[in-house]
Amino acid sequence: MSKQSIDPATSILRRLLRAIRQHPLIDNLLGLRGNSRACVYTEPLWGIPHALYYPYMSVYMLALGVSDVGIGLLLTIGMVLQVISAFLGSFITDRLGRRRTTFLFDFVSWSSPVFVWMIAQNFTYFLVATILNSTWQITSISWACLMTEDAREDQLVGMYTWCTIAGLLAVFVAPISAWLVQNRGLVPAMRIMLLFAFISMSTKFILLYLFSRETEVGKQRMAETKGQPLLAQLGEYLPVMRQMAASRPLRSMLLLMVLINATTSITASFYSLYVTQDLGIQDQWLAYFPMLRAVIMLLFIFTVQTILNRLHYRVPMSVGLILFGTGQVLLLLSPPRQLITLFLYVAFEAFGHALVFPHRDSLLARVVDPHERSRMYSLVYITVIFLTSPFGYIAGQLSNLDRRLPFALNIALYLLALVLVQRVRVPEKDEAQTAP
Repeated sequence: MSKQSIDPATSILRRLLRAIRQHPLIDNLLGLRGNSRACVYTEPLWGIPHALYYPYMSVYMLALGVSDVGIGLLLTIGMVLQVISAFLGSFITDRLGRRRTTFLFDFVSWSSPVFVWMIAQNFTYFLVATILNSTWQITSISWACLMTEDAREDQLVGMYTWCTIAGLLAVFVAPISAWLVQNRGLVPAMRIMLLFAFISMSTKFILLYLFSRETEVGKQRMAETKGQPLLAQLGEYLPVMRQMAASRPLRSMLLLMVLINATTSITASFYSLYVTQDLGIQDQWLAYFPMLRAVIMLLFIFTVQTILNRLHYRVPMSVGLILFGTGQVLLLLSPPRQLITLFLYVAFEAFGHALVFPHRDSLLARVVDPHERSRMYSLVYITVIFLTSPFGYIAGQLSNLDRRLPFALNIALYLLALVLVQRVRVPEKDEAQTAP
């Protein structure tokens, strides 16, 4: 009798495990090797703490005396400095190598500013942290090269999807941040979360360095740039710039990234202020919104998104942008102190993020020249940041007039992005989208 009762359960469990193993995303994760595996597997150590403290950052600054205009000014200053960082990123990445650059500037751009945020007292502290944090564009270039250069192209969407999932894992510890805010107060709770972020992120950077190796393209670029004067390297940008200007897919991707980055920055900077100051939502609820968003995104990624990823990239990206815009409309229509509409906004935003961002990142990786990846990434980030930087100041001024106006601006930008998606073309050999 005991054997008869165990066998069916064991059979069901085995079939379930087999089905999980055969899921495209699980297959992608287990199939990663080398640098791709090191980058993706360590990402939760960055994604989880970042997802915990980030929703509170605007109200944390407000609590320490930074005004709406000051927040917008910091956003714009950060973007301007990121232009410089992105410009230097290619030189540094090619000279030092992808692996070493990532290790050094991960500490400069994340561990250091997180520590400054933790001890912040006023605007000056946040300005210093913004300056340090702006160098993340350097490690963004080197990390993207480290993860993708030795990877198969059919793994790209899956890899970027798992990087998104890494941040969503914060859902399992989000109640702790809500409890901290409710019982310790906003500022003490943020200092605790930022201390955790400092330890976790620093651990991630060390592990990534230990378990990664320099890429083949990286070794080649290090040899080519060894002892090369800076002016000579600057001269090499000219043919790369001409190559980029002649690439219609890359031009379209640049504009699309500008629009998406602008909306992301506006939402990240002013959403918390709007829902707490204008809609009357208590601070501790800010932890539950990302929690709900993460659950929805995880369910969506492992079900609907897997099906949509088999379609042409314009379909999931268009659907995602429509969902983003709809969420902004819901946010503007939300009555004060009513959580239901805000939960619906979070759901639409989660669906949109799961569809748009992995495809945006994988499309960029597919349209750049593999041999010139670091320099092209550098020029792409410079252009995107330069064109995005005014939006922080504009949104700050709009928020100062009416905190609904930044989200009205977002709606217009999403509509423009939707039109632009229809114009993005990738090389014919890449047209067939491979599911992760």
